[in-house]
Amino acid sequence: MSDRRSGSLRSRQVGRLAPVRRTSTVDLIADTIRTAIVDGALPPGAPLGEAEIAYQLGVSRGPLREAMQRLCAEGLLVIPRRRGMAVRTMTAEDVHDIHWLRARIETELGRRFLDRPGEERKAILKDLSTELKRMQKALKADDARGLGDAYLDFHRVLGAAGSSTRMERMVRTLLIETRLCTFSMYEHFEIHRDLAEEHAAVFEALHEGRGDRFAELMEAHLRQEVGRLLAEPEAAREDVTGRLLAETPDEPQPLDRLDLPEGA
Repeated sequence: MSDRRSGSLRSRQVGRLAPVRRTSTVDLIADTIRTAIVDGALPPGAPLGEAEIAYQLGVSRGPLREAMQRLCAEGLLVIPRRRGMAVRTMTAEDVHDIHWLRARIETELGRRFLDRPGEERKAILKDLSTELKRMQKALKADDARGLGDAYLDFHRVLGAAGSSTRMERMVRTLLIETRLCTFSMYEHFEIHRDLAEEHAAVFEALHEGRGDRFAELMEAHLRQEVGRLLAEPEAAREDVTGRLLAETPDEPQPLDRLDLPEGA
């Protein structure tokens, strides 16, 4: 959550130290579960028993329950008919909705990025370039997970480019849901090799200040992603050369115990 303060509040704090914001146990638990979902350690449909997860993380059930309710509100967890919660399994309708929303938000973020001062744009372009190089390096190494992780990080950087806390938060959740779509629609983790080339063109459009070209490329990329995710199994199997694959666990994996900082 943003820690912005009004100008009047800042002026009242002149002459004394502002309070340091501590990360709460609930925040740490929610972040840990989000990361496990993105990594595939908690696959779609995985049941999350409170007692077991609390034991694995070394936390009490109160903050765990609050963190899981937060993730349920974000749409990453669901309450099935049986008792407890589970990781959400995405449907074809979810795939369409998530990528439609991303197209609307990310094209707007590109427009806002181009409205920022030149020095700020240079800093963001540097971060985008770093993630693009990670994508290209992973592609050369046939590293499916490396390519997929760099892809998400590229779009996380873009999510912050519009200087909107709300839009950045929405993009982060949509990217986790995008990864859940991948795990829900494919038997294994898979990603298309074209992503690196597509994002090189996206980066070039931003670098050259071509907003219309950026929007065109982004919308085309997200349409293609929907087509890839919802392709018939036979057609997907035929496109072996265009994909990179990686094994993912079929069962939930144990979570590491949290190293809680003092005061959390």
